[in-house]
Amino acid sequence: MTTPTRLAVNDDSSPASLRGRQMLSKVPEVTIYFWIIKVLCTTVGESAADFLNVNLNLGLTGTSVVTGVLLAIALIFQFRTHRYIPGIYWLTVALVSVFGTLVTDNLTDSVGVPLETSTLIFGALLGLSFLAWYLTEKTLSIHSIFTRRREAFYWLTVLVTFALGTATGDLMAEVLGIGYLMTGIIVASLIAIMAIGWRFGLNPILSFWIIYIMTRPLGASIGDYLSQSPGEGGLGLGATVTSFIFSAGILGIVIYFSVTKADVIPSASAVDTDETVRRGGPWQTVIVVALVLATAGTGYFLRKSSLQADTSDSAPVTQPTPFEGQPTQPASFGNQIVQPVPSRGQTAQSSPLGDLSKFRKITQDTLDLLNAGNQSGATARITDLETEWDKGEARLKPKDKATWTKIDGKIDTVLRALRATSPNTDGERTALTALLTALGPE
Repeated sequence: MTTPTRLAVNDDSSPASLRGRQMLSKVPEVTIYFWIIKVLCTTVGESAADFLNVNLNLGLTGTSVVTGVLLAIALIFQFRTHRYIPGIYWLTVALVSVFGTLVTDNLTDSVGVPLETSTLIFGALLGLSFLAWYLTEKTLSIHSIFTRRREAFYWLTVLVTFALGTATGDLMAEVLGIGYLMTGIIVASLIAIMAIGWRFGLNPILSFWIIYIMTRPLGASIGDYLSQSPGEGGLGLGATVTSFIFSAGILGIVIYFSVTKADVIPSASAVDTDETVRRGGPWQTVIVVALVLATAGTGYFLRKSSLQADTSDSAPVTQPTPFEGQPTQPASFGNQIVQPVPSRGQTAQSSPLGDLSKFRKITQDTLDLLNAGNQSGATARITDLETEWDKGEARLKPKDKATWTKIDGKIDTVLRALRATSPNTDGERTALTALLTALGPE
């Protein structure tokens, strides 16, 4: 998708006032390659965050600090340049992708903010960012990034879009239990609708930013589909191979851009966004945003109601209270052994989450493999636990959030221990044993 090629000028940034401080464009032209590399950066960024968090065992906080420092350095270089440089720009986008994802993850995992709340918060912040940008500069077009102030608004907005895209994608895939593949299909359909709408007169700036937000969950879905095993519905390439393919794709496109200059936006004198005003204007924004919010809200409440109904149907069954005098230990009558009836309130499942035997079996299998000296087998087996736990989140978490959060934290500890670059066997055993205890007796 491309946007108009002329810049709208306002009172604050008129040609006369810009003459001494105006730069060449600091962002690329929007072509098909722009969207491809944007999706690739999203997936590689997420893989890099997982590598720092799990393999290097930095944890969520450590990964956030390291990524934040790297992003700050990249932004310094980006702001110091006076024109668009593909290598610096796309490295910054990749780091913004990682950091934006980590902002959402920290709110969810460290602070305990529900993804529904995170989605609303980042949606409101994005709206405020756009409002401040527009009131100050009178345009939201990326073809207008010719001043430091507009560049600052641009990168702030990009950061919030990644955080919002992460929250939205995780909300759909995990909390609502749709799964990453189906989430990707839904998001791809929305992107296609926006692209078609743009072709038939939808405001280019509006359609650009909606698609920009949606490419984040799309990239995550594609990455999961490629890396997951065939048994989980994926192609089984693995995270390492998938990251290598995507990194090679990014490098290839960046080299192509650097050589051909195919994505360089024309100079400021050739840019004018008056056409974007004629193509729709504010009324389109209000209508489209209202439709998106109404559709998303309706879908959320319908899916949530369905999950709550399933949770009620699968609640643990309680056994009746025995009659007074009924034995609580097995009793012998002749040649027959009579088993006691559980007391009132005793459930068939010991966990408030219900039957966790599937997760316990995978954890026990992992510990057995580790005790047998099969580190690679244990690491591979624990991936099954991660996959099944994520699939079950939408069903289990509503039953007892506190218990789910406790077990989820212990699973994260196990994953970091087993996937560490230099794993410690004693630490792995300790983490697995703690998880077995949290999962309850067989």
